[in-house]
Parts: sequence; C-alpha cells; structure tokens
Amino acid sequence: MKIVVLVKEVPDTYGERKLSLETGLAERGASEAVLDEIGERALEVALSFADTVPGTEIVVLSMTAESAAATVRKGLAMGASSAVQIADPALRGADLGLTAQVLAAAVQRTGFDLVIGGNLSTDGTAGVIPAMVAELLAVPAATGLSEVTIADASVSGVRVSDGATMQVTSPLPAVISITEALPDARFPNFKGIMAAKKKPFETLTLADLRLDADESGVARSIMVDIAEKPPRAAGVKITDEGDGGDRLAQYLVDNRLA
Repeated sequence: MKIVVLVKEVPDTYGERKLSLETGLAERGASEAVLDEIGERALEVALSFADTVPGTEIVVLSMTAESAAATVRKGLAMGASSAVQIADPALRGADLGLTAQVLAAAVQRTGFDLVIGGNLSTDGTAGVIPAMVAELLAVPAATGLSEVTIADASVSGVRVSDGATMQVTSPLPAVISITEALPDARFPNFKGIMAAKKKPFETLTLADLRLDADESGVARSIMVDIAEKPPRAAGVKITDEGDGGDRLAQYLVDNRLA
C-alpha cells in the first residue's frame, strides 16, 4: 500500500506570530519554523500501520518554500519512505483553491492508495484542504476522524460531532483527515535521522506538475487591505461601594454581554 501524508511547515505555535502590513502574509521569520503537529499525527497514523504491514510505502508531501526542506525531512527521520516537496516562487501567498490543486496534482503524480492529512493547520486553520484534494482527485473523503483503521481495501474511522458519534467507512483509494484526538507522533531517533539523509527527496515546481499559477483555472483570492490591530484599551474598574453588583450588571448590559 502507498500512503501519502500531507505535511506543512508552520510558525511555532508558542512563538510570536505577525502579519506583514505590506503583503498580508505571515512573517515566517518571526518565530521558529516547525513541522505542523497535526501533520506529525497524520504521519504517525501511517507509520503505525506500516509497523504492522511490511512493504507499506509512506510518502510525505508538502507545498512549501524551498527553505523548508530541512523541516520536511523530519518526516523522513520519523520513518517515511520518501518525501516530495513542491517549491515554486509563484506559489507564495497561494489561496486554498490553488493550494489544493497543486497538492492534488502532486499526489496524482506520486501515486497513492490513501492520502492522510490533518483536519486543519495551526497557521491558516482553514480546515478544507483534505476535502478539496479529494474532490480534485475524484475519490471519497472521510474527514475529521478521531479514530482510524486502515485495511487492505478500505479505511474506516470515527467522527465525533456535537450531537452524535459517526462510524464512517470508505473504499480505497481515498482521502482522510484526522484530529488531535489521535496519538502524539513518535520522536525521530538517531538511526532515523541518519537514514533520512539517504532517502529519496524530490523537489517539484509548477512546471513539473504542468500547472500555471496564473492560468490554472482556479479562482484566486488576494489581500486588499490590512491594518494592525489597535492596542487593547484599559478595562473599566468598578469599586464596590454597596452598588457594585448593580454597576457590574449595567456594564454587562451596556456592552451587550448579558
């Protein structure tokens, strides 16, 4: 079986996050760049299956800047068989439609039985890429899974909603996305880190995928305006002089908080 895992380099969740006031894009240099945790969990799902099914091929796939190669290689150190990175200057600031088209084209070129991704990244938090990729690949999508079981010809899992717990099953090939309910990813060990240096790592451009960022036929969204968030105003201090409760209640009503 061939499993493609979608991963992404993102700013460290615990680091500082900034948007450029000129471009509206995230300033990637404002904090340390890391492999998105939800992508690592998706990779762990694939690796856990490969642990029990010899011969499973796992490919980590990422659309990212060329400078992110070292981050993508972490997937190889964790145990993936190979890596594919799509790096093209024309993709800087790509919207969700273009991103999904590029990823789908790369998945199709690589070949797959199953595609696994996170339900949403920690930077964009759009939560739609796996479903969009499935649509473009014309295969079923099982999204937001908190449990996953992979079989020879199918994949199944549990999706939890506000009002119900659903058991979903799909034949392969398919695309699934997982939530943070899945186990933490394993840490790369020394053997894995050394082995990663010899594993296949392919870097592709839009030309390799026979795509054009401006003529792809996908609607493009652009940033038209951005402004820095104003500083937080000082709060209202209420000193209780016997009427504190009434004043607090009136404050909540005046600010439509009650």
